[in-house]
Amino acid sequence: MKHTLLALALLGFSQTAVSQSVIKTLTHGGLQREYRLYEPAIYDGSESVALVFNLHGYTSTAWQQELYTGFAAIADTANFILVHPEGTLDNTGTTFWNTFGSPNETVDDVGFISVLIDSIAAEYNIDMNRVYSTGMSNGGFMSYKLACELSYRIAAIASVTGAMIDPAFLACNPSHPTPVMQIHGTADPTVPYLGSTGVLGAEAGVAYWVDYNNCNTTAIETAVPDINQADGTTADQFVYAGGDEGSSVEFYRINGGGHTWPGAPIDIGVTNKDFSASVEIWRFFNQYRLNELVGIGEQQVGARFTVYPNPSSGNVTVQFETAEMRTIQIHNSVGQLVSQVNHNSTSLELSLNRAGIYLLTVISDEGIFTKNLIVK
Repeated sequence: MKHTLLALALLGFSQTAVSQSVIKTLTHGGLQREYRLYEPAIYDGSESVALVFNLHGYTSTAWQQELYTGFAAIADTANFILVHPEGTLDNTGTTFWNTFGSPNETVDDVGFISVLIDSIAAEYNIDMNRVYSTGMSNGGFMSYKLACELSYRIAAIASVTGAMIDPAFLACNPSHPTPVMQIHGTADPTVPYLGSTGVLGAEAGVAYWVDYNNCNTTAIETAVPDINQADGTTADQFVYAGGDEGSSVEFYRINGGGHTWPGAPIDIGVTNKDFSASVEIWRFFNQYRLNELVGIGEQQVGARFTVYPNPSSGNVTVQFETAEMRTIQIHNSVGQLVSQVNHNSTSLELSLNRAGIYLLTVISDEGIFTKNLIVK
């Protein structure tokens, strides 16, 4: 997605959809990173909600991605926290996500997203089993990288006009079956549908995840109703169901579609108007929970450990049901790691000497479990 083309297209477009977003920062890897956070009006913190990352394309920005894809309207009714992180500048001075395997680029974007999850969860009541990532172009590449390298925190991903790097996919090693949605135009001039040197084609990428998740190799194919015949495109949906732990892979082929987001309110190329990519991505995400994909029931997750007192004056006890080796991490409200310890008994005493909201993360062979700690 070309920065200048999209920026020009957005100049005359209403900013209402993003007017309530808050720009926040955190420091990671020696860099101050920025992100836009949208909290829907119906969120009141009384129940845990999903967290959705929506990543911009190469040369683009978080603001452009937010306005272009219109996810805020979906968050308003579905009640999830929506985050549009900002990439960094590559060695040419262009905004990007570090996914292309260049030896000259060293930004740890996977680590940034992981810390960002912790930071947001320390401030909001996030269901850590419902963390998802989608993105446009380079943001789709990045979502695939998260599926490969941060799968223990990401339940499902979706890519629009993005792809997987070849041969980096050979090293992809998710910790659980990973539901994937791919949306791609057959006339995409930027990330070719059939692939290019170092980049898998759309169908090849879909085939990888169908095989990895052990889905049915024959898809349920449906032609999307051609409700807008003036857009110059049609669309077909392919659903590969029956994967391990209920996972699936979905693929939208946009016949004649360009390097664009279907259903976007503005056109930066040949754009399918027969369906909303954003609506379909959320519909897809909302089916999946991380604990179910790793084979842990909801009741089991809630009973893994207890923390008391909470709120506290700083001294808390973590009580586990069983004795086994675990890693316990504590992050503060800006995502900084405050403490980490390996522990193998049923009880652990912790002491925090500063007031604030902290995120307690317990990592074991059974999965990753979190709770917020409040210190007065």
